[in-house]
Amino acid sequence: MECSGPMSASAAEKLVEPPADSGPPQGTAPADTSSPGKWIPTLYFAEGLPNVVTVVVSVLMYKSMGLGDGEIAFFTSLITYPWILKPLWSPLLELVDNKKRIVVLTQLFGGLLFGLLALAITSDQRVGLTLAFFGLIAFISATHDIVADGIYVSVLDSKTQARYVGIQGAAYNIAKFLATGGFVIMAGKLEESYGVNTAWMSVMVAIGLVMILISAWHTRTLPSSTVTSAGDDQDKPKTVAEVFSSFGHVVKTFFEKKNIWWGIAFICLFRFSEGNQVKIVPLFMRATREAGGLGLTTADVGIAYGLFGSAAFVCGSLAGGMLISKRGLRRSLLILCAAFNVPNVCYLFLATVRPESLWMVNGAVLIETFGYGFGFVAITLFMMQQIAPGPYKMAHYAFGTAVMFLGFLAPSSFSGYIAESLGYQMHFVWVLVATIPSFYVAWKVPFNHPDVLVSSDES
Repeated sequence: MECSGPMSASAAEKLVEPPADSGPPQGTAPADTSSPGKWIPTLYFAEGLPNVVTVVVSVLMYKSMGLGDGEIAFFTSLITYPWILKPLWSPLLELVDNKKRIVVLTQLFGGLLFGLLALAITSDQRVGLTLAFFGLIAFISATHDIVADGIYVSVLDSKTQARYVGIQGAAYNIAKFLATGGFVIMAGKLEESYGVNTAWMSVMVAIGLVMILISAWHTRTLPSSTVTSAGDDQDKPKTVAEVFSSFGHVVKTFFEKKNIWWGIAFICLFRFSEGNQVKIVPLFMRATREAGGLGLTTADVGIAYGLFGSAAFVCGSLAGGMLISKRGLRRSLLILCAAFNVPNVCYLFLATVRPESLWMVNGAVLIETFGYGFGFVAITLFMMQQIAPGPYKMAHYAFGTAVMFLGFLAPSSFSGYIAESLGYQMHFVWVLVATIPSFYVAWKVPFNHPDVLVSSDES
């Protein structure tokens, strides 16, 4: 997710209730949506874990293997492009009525691929082979995300989507901080005792086992079918031939959405600053003090993110979802944008002062991750309820997340070379400058659909 969308509010910001559910189409068994709390957290945890391991944790692994910052940022961005290209095959997945099966299988295959990646670490060609396996994991995970998000936006009504968006974001990012925290701490401790190869093999095997266990859990808890209204379902393709013939229509209807270019600008630029810093922060923390870094160990970085960052992010994500549920996304958007971007100044502070106190480092991480979690819910809910609505909810949501990843990964691809050129301190100055586009689109983006508020007795 690594990755929901808000609603639009009128100038008066009045609550507009969603229409009453009309029930599933005739002849379709209703999905089991009575206990979304049983599957939403694990579903979005399973979205987050492979994404974060591929995008972020791989950075620390290759740092331990001795690659340079520029190479690490470029290659670990390149292997994540399946999340950008997933709209190319997302319409094919519209054909599958029982999307639960795809979710379960992709989680299972993803777990097995992590096991194969662990074996590749022992090879003489470990860099090339592990990059190849990370690419396959990215493809499997991107496919999983298309269908998982399709279940969420199709099974749940708008009010329930808004109610669970904070939990959804928290679950996704619990995976992030388990990966960058718990598993990185594990790798750091094992590096000290058994060496780099054994450490990272053990971590990848553990991640694979987690994915396989989640797959087993979802065989029991995930809804077996999605429920869509007859109006949304009538244009849905029924055969592969119809998919290919209608793909142009899927694309056309996406770009015909009202104010779509503003929507694209928002989801592309909201994370622009994050894209410039996400791979550099762990490299900066691991770099020697002589090179302008903090000189932390792998385990130190894991503690910063796993113990302090994880708690802060979850609290921030839940707080952001609560704010949206009470005020609506439109009225909250600039607050969320500020929370998402302003705490980046913490890393400029660290690069300037370069404290030796781990408490100071952990405090900076705590502040930044709380703000990150608080603001991240904005872009997910925006995509879910401003970009996705229409006859191709799943495909159009995939388009939205692909654009979001493009805006995130394009700057991250070259961030390592920028950091090598400017130095860490000036790079974090650039990160703050890169927040300007995010504030601009948050201020200007129009909303096409009403905000859905969750009253206090329902929250």
